[in-house]
Amino acid sequence: MCATDGEDGWEPERGEGSPDERARFAALLEDSAEDLYERAPCGFLSTLLDGRIVKINGTLLDWLGYRRGDLVGRKHFSELLAVGDRLYHETHFAPLLRMQGEVSGIALELKAADGSRLPVLVTSTVKTGSDGQPLLIRTTVFDARDRRAYEKELLRARQEADQERDRLRQLATTLQQTLLPPTLVNVPGLDVSAYYHIASVDEVGGDFYDLFPLSAGTWGLFLGDVCGKGAAAAAVTSLTRYTLRAAAVYDPDPAAVLANLNTVLTHEYNGADPRFCTVVFGLLTPDADRGGFHITLASGGHPPAMLIRADGTADYLPTPGGQLIGVLPDAHIATRTIHLAPGDTLLLHTDGLTEAHIHATPGGGERYGDEALLDFGRTLAPTTASATIGAIRDLLDTFGTGVDDDTAVLAIHVPRSTGEEQK
Repeated sequence: MCATDGEDGWEPERGEGSPDERARFAALLEDSAEDLYERAPCGFLSTLLDGRIVKINGTLLDWLGYRRGDLVGRKHFSELLAVGDRLYHETHFAPLLRMQGEVSGIALELKAADGSRLPVLVTSTVKTGSDGQPLLIRTTVFDARDRRAYEKELLRARQEADQERDRLRQLATTLQQTLLPPTLVNVPGLDVSAYYHIASVDEVGGDFYDLFPLSAGTWGLFLGDVCGKGAAAAAVTSLTRYTLRAAAVYDPDPAAVLANLNTVLTHEYNGADPRFCTVVFGLLTPDADRGGFHITLASGGHPPAMLIRADGTADYLPTPGGQLIGVLPDAHIATRTIHLAPGDTLLLHTDGLTEAHIHATPGGGERYGDEALLDFGRTLAPTTASATIGAIRDLLDTFGTGVDDDTAVLAIHVPRSTGEEQK
């Protein structure tokens, strides 16, 4: 017997088969349609406009554990809903259905005969007569137990991820704090202030600074920036800090200190993953003849320090030719000596400040730059260390997300005598 695809399904070709066969096939189609309704992979029910159930399929009865006679003509659809969902049905679902004629994909919970809850997704449509008047409400119910289990697992995984991220942030913050001096040493005759701006709590930055005593009447200071972020950068930062301190004790000459650091870094990181940094090291000694301090700065590829003078001017102190530390075995290290007079302030910073973006955009935005920072310093002059650091903190806050790299700033200021301040 041949067959063709009819409009509503498979059927024998015209003239094929006996009348009995055709009758059996018609009965099969009728039985199949009823079976499809009763044993569909989703629940079906029809209600009157007031919600009274007038028809329900076997699938939904099996899910809920009811007999047909328990529900048809006896129960309203809302009575099958959990208490909270029943309120939602009356205040939102039903009014919206009356206005739109259809509501799709609403997450609800149905009460089973044994008191358990069945999470479902419900879609309802209003059937109208030939005159356009509503007659029935047809509702399709999808079992959402697997979906709910997946959502719970997804929520659990997200909560665990959030907890892990918080733990890593705390670890990064703790590690970052161990790489910085807890408090700056007190230097008689100097006002000292520093600040570390963290661009991202998720990653450890490589910026560092310190101020520490050497021999009697001599202090060392340094500020720098290790290439990269994360644990690898933190390891280099730690090595750099302790090497600088140890080298300064052995030979406090700033150029010799950076040369020793360069030897250590090129020796430790000479493979496929070289590590380097920019750093400025300074040696401070009181100037007994003129007052203030005598400072020798050595720079290994670091942005120049800024001298904000007592007379209201400000300029960079360039150290041209200074090369990155940890790249070349014999890096050139530039030095410069200055006198920090009473009322003067010396500012050291890492490039996270000058490379910050103004009005940050997805494309990056305009870079703040060295000239803008110099103009900023001139507006502060004359100033103090604490006032300078406070102003820079406010400046960084104005950049918001435009600061995408950690920033370290260190300022030292020679206060004027009481008499000079009164003048």
